[in-house]
Amino acid sequence: MSKIIAIASQKGGVGKSTTCRNLATILANQGYRVLAVDCDNQASMTDCFGIENPHKLDNTLYHLMMKVITDNDLPPREEYVIKKEGVDIIPSSIELSAVDINLVSTMSREYVLKTIIDEIKDYYDYILLDCMPSLGLMTVNVLATCDSVLIPATPEYLSAKGLELLLITIYKLKRRINKRITFEGILLTMFDDRTNLSKNIYKMLQDSYGENIKIFNTKIPKSVKVGEANLKSMSIVEYMPNNKAAKAYQEFAQELVS
Repeated sequence: MSKIIAIASQKGGVGKSTTCRNLATILANQGYRVLAVDCDNQASMTDCFGIENPHKLDNTLYHLMMKVITDNDLPPREEYVIKKEGVDIIPSSIELSAVDINLVSTMSREYVLKTIIDEIKDYYDYILLDCMPSLGLMTVNVLATCDSVLIPATPEYLSAKGLELLLITIYKLKRRINKRITFEGILLTMFDDRTNLSKNIYKMLQDSYGENIKIFNTKIPKSVKVGEANLKSMSIVEYMPNNKAAKAYQEFAQELVS
């Protein structure tokens, strides 16, 4: 049975796409069958995998969602899944920004993405959904589809503060749309254990949410090498396996699946 994990944050720049890209590669390297779905119109995860000019592709997440919205059959999985380094990917493009508008007048609009994922989920052990940093209908679709939510957060006040709105949205979704949704946990990224700010935000998260939501022991340290890996369309574990962030992502993946 597959596990569907949404990687979500209301705030941008917290390492969502980087976490999704690296986690997908690490899980695939461990022998799991992994699908990574880019649900963000900025297509950052698509770019991290080195998929160029996604707006020229015939089948991105936008095209699949529009087929469901217009009540047309989906193409065979082989026609829209792109394989990279052992990971299956459904890419995104800027066109996905038009889906929110079309969803407004769609019947059962919360379940359009779920219709796509339900058709193919049996092929995979893990499905990772990279959310856009907003709480619009696209994110509601992601939260209606997933089994659990992984929340990356940077050790900054505004990042931690933004968690509250996301958690309220998830609790509402759990009551009304997706009763099975759970919290995978909060992952601190770009962590610098030399600063009091990082230590204070970690303590604040523990005090505020630790009783009900797991705060992962593993923290992803800040490293310029992560950005370099993204620039070269590589995972950090391939680009520089002995880098502190690469080791942390490996430890995090182990903590996640254990």
